[in-house]
Amino acid sequence: MHPQIRSDHPGNCPICGMALEPLLTLSAEEPPNPELESMSRRLWVSAALAVPLLVLGMSPMLPGDPLHALPAKSFIELALAAPIVLWGGAPFFERGVASIKNRRLNMFTLIAIGTGTAFLYSIAATLAPGAFPASFRGHGGAVPVYFEAAGVIITLVLLGQVLELRARSRTSGAIRALLGLAPSTARLVREGGAEEDVPIERVAVGDRLRVRPGERVPVDGAVIEGSSAVDEAMVTGEPIPVEKGPGDRVTGGTVNGAGGFVMRAERVGEGTLLARIVQMVSEAQRTRAPIQRLADAVSAWFVPAVVLIALATFAVWAIFGPEPRLAFALLNAVAVLIIACPCALGLATPMSIMVGAGRGATAGVLIKNAEALEALERVDTLVLDKTGTLTEGKPKVASVVPLADLDEAAILRLAASLERGSEHPLASAILAAARDRGIALPPSATEFRSLTGRGVTGVVDGERAALGNLKLLEELGIAAEGLGDRAEALRREGQTVVFVARGGRAVGLVGVADPIKASAAEALADLRAEGLRIVMLTGDGRTTALAVAKRLGIDEVEAEVLPDQKSAAIERLSRAGRVVAMAGDGINDAPALARAAVGIAMGTGTDVAMESAGVTLVRGDLRALVRARRLSRATMRNIRQNLFFAFVYNGLGVPLAAGVLYPFFGLLLSPMIASAAMSLSSVSVIANALRLRAVRL
Repeated sequence: MHPQIRSDHPGNCPICGMALEPLLTLSAEEPPNPELESMSRRLWVSAALAVPLLVLGMSPMLPGDPLHALPAKSFIELALAAPIVLWGGAPFFERGVASIKNRRLNMFTLIAIGTGTAFLYSIAATLAPGAFPASFRGHGGAVPVYFEAAGVIITLVLLGQVLELRARSRTSGAIRALLGLAPSTARLVREGGAEEDVPIERVAVGDRLRVRPGERVPVDGAVIEGSSAVDEAMVTGEPIPVEKGPGDRVTGGTVNGAGGFVMRAERVGEGTLLARIVQMVSEAQRTRAPIQRLADAVSAWFVPAVVLIALATFAVWAIFGPEPRLAFALLNAVAVLIIACPCALGLATPMSIMVGAGRGATAGVLIKNAEALEALERVDTLVLDKTGTLTEGKPKVASVVPLADLDEAAILRLAASLERGSEHPLASAILAAARDRGIALPPSATEFRSLTGRGVTGVVDGERAALGNLKLLEELGIAAEGLGDRAEALRREGQTVVFVARGGRAVGLVGVADPIKASAAEALADLRAEGLRIVMLTGDGRTTALAVAKRLGIDEVEAEVLPDQKSAAIERLSRAGRVVAMAGDGINDAPALARAAVGIAMGTGTDVAMESAGVTLVRGDLRALVRARRLSRATMRNIRQNLFFAFVYNGLGVPLAAGVLYPFFGLLLSPMIASAAMSLSSVSVIANALRLRAVRL
């Protein structure tokens, strides 16, 4: 429960005494949990012995005390209680002693002192009853023993530990379920075209793999042949299958639809998205939210205060209590120690964080640390990069304007023929547009020349042709022939315009733009509805930035900013009292992501951006940010409920156990009832945290 504590083997946390949380490993099968297995064995054996022990201990309360005449009754109780306390409760005593040695008093300090005192007192009362004064003796002159209290308390604490350990293992169940969906084999396509199924461990980067209809994608990679619709709901939460064709990326474990395709493996083993999800969720579940500091501060003073209250309870009952005074004093002091165990307080925050981080992963939101999850709820300003965040980050042909007797297909054919020899990003967009429209291209242009900052020239179908900006046309002495106004209109819409010329005259132009993501407008509308202030921060030109902002309804735009200026802009907003979240996808966004209260990286972006951010949106879909906000609110609400319950429980339980109601109503809280109440409080916190698994995002 304390993330700074790490060990290469199972053990207990030296701070809180709880079992160390294991780091998740890249395995669909849950590894053995020795702590859970050990506690379960101790629970079953202790429960079997506790039942007859409880019957013996409670017999004096039955009419006529039917077991009063049982020979050596106290010795039978000792024989039943000893295995429970000495073996079943051994881990609690070890942790209690360690807490005193480490000067880190915790719940196990109270359990060890309370049950140990009751057990040792009962042994002394059984073996040497004559040594006790009259103030310890009951109505029949016998010294009462509390073997049943010690044994049942240990059994109930064991039950609470088993339930907690099972709940903690369930928090990673959704993640392991994702890993379980990844196929164990892949169909490898050899160089000669032969195919064979190989274990997934043998797939290497660069291998060609065939994915048939209905199969799961084996690893992360890109489609190189064929097309299909792929269901990516398992990692993104989106139910609608996504169309995939050559060049599109696919994720290991997602489900292929009716089509088939051949893909190239790009990330295998621990490099796949699923493996990274496991690693990030594991780390997030070990982090502590700032709100946890409140619980930590209270716990640091709470346990010593409880020990003092228990001593005061003993003293008051020993001096002013009814006969047998010392027996009442001991019983109530033990009840105070047991009911005050701060296990619910210790579980309140970490259980919610663990479950919340796992729930986010199934909805396409990776939470890197608990601090980001908490801060996301308080965010009031969202700063967005443009390229790759609001837009696809991949230029596409948006407009084709032909002149004279040519049509759009002819202009694209001419432009694509020239761009075949170019490596410019616009070339890829033009070639992709020609391919998508089924345009047959002539052989590559001859006499090809690339003119930096202006465009390209060459000979296509025996005629000189050119593709570039207005400066290139001027150099070639070609008039724009009325295309200038149309080009300026397209630029105002955020498009990059290139002119196409053939035979010494302009024949058309092509507008290339970075398309706005289909989900961006909907996501921004939802975020505005939640009261967020939206700011666009981009290094792109102002004209393009304003065009995108206008289409998305963004009023605040800062364009042509460098990476260090982005970070300065975040700092400026923060100094103005805003709680800022920054969303971006590139290396140039990393400083700003690190500076913001919450950095949000697009899962389609660079590794540097994801390392700098506290939250990653798996598909780079801003609608997942809306889900992340809802998850943050739900998790923080859950934590506050848990903390409130834990504080109220201890605030009411300690005075009751101390016996404040006895003078008025004659009511006392036995240690067994106190132990049951303590266990119930922990179970309530766990159950409340597990509700996050089903929260609607």
